[in-house]
Amino acid sequence: MSGPKTIFKRIIDREIPAKIVYEDDLCLAFHDVHPQAPIHILVIPKQEIPSAAQLTDNDQALAGHLLLTVSKIAAQLGLEQGYRIIVNCGPWGGQSVDHLHLHLLGGRPLNWPPG
Repeated sequence: MSGPKTIFKRIIDREIPAKIVYEDDLCLAFHDVHPQAPIHILVIPKQEIPSAAQLTDNDQALAGHLLLTVSKIAAQLGLEQGYRIIVNCGPWGGQSVDHLHLHLLGGRPLNWPPG
């Protein structure tokens, strides 16, 4: 990926601090600085993929790993009553950082529709 680093890449590179809750070779998870629920975690791949729209067949294992990681984190955070996973894609989808990321929201009942 060319151009300036996204804020998420800068977090991965430890140029910007974050309250990290999970890390492995493929991904990093941290608290959102503008939480929309009592628990709001972002799970990002370390690989720079701009959005879900740019995932390819070669990314199948990574995409599955991200979902399984969200599930692990939700269990660790005690979200037995439920949680929401959100992936915004593109400007009309509400994506504000061009780096694939999954939002894990929980800690209260979540309404539907969301937006």
